[in-house]
Amino acid sequence: MSDRTILLVEDNPDDVELTLRALKKHNITNEVAVVRDGQKALDYLLGGDEHAGCEPKGLPAVVLLDLKLPKVDGLEVLQQLRADERTKLLPVVVLTSSKQQQDMISSYQLGANSFVRKPVEFGEFAEAVRQLGLYWLLLNEPPPPAGD
Repeated sequence: MSDRTILLVEDNPDDVELTLRALKKHNITNEVAVVRDGQKALDYLLGGDEHAGCEPKGLPAVVLLDLKLPKVDGLEVLQQLRADERTKLLPVVVLTSSKQQQDMISSYQLGANSFVRKPVEFGEFAEAVRQLGLYWLLLNEPPPPAGD
């Protein structure tokens, strides 16, 4: 995993495919790691389960996090990431179809860097992903890794 990787946390296979297509369409060639539930996202980022006892090799450039996830929901994932010294500054973009204002408020209260509603139409979705990729991978200057 390189520091330019995008971690996509999404359980809906159609949304995974749309996101990957949108990134490819706009020549965003960064590696994309996909995990399909909240527990796997925590394991991937914090070294749990099959990664137990391992320090993460490097954090992704950005996490695209859905809220409605199996096992551990997106808000709980966000809360745990912000509570861990290694991931508390990791850029996390909530990318969700939720129209609940409380989801947006909770996401920001728990430390999300951005909240983006998934557009329904593919062209709009592709443009939203393009803009996210350009901003988070090219323009944004991430904090140094924990311990540096």
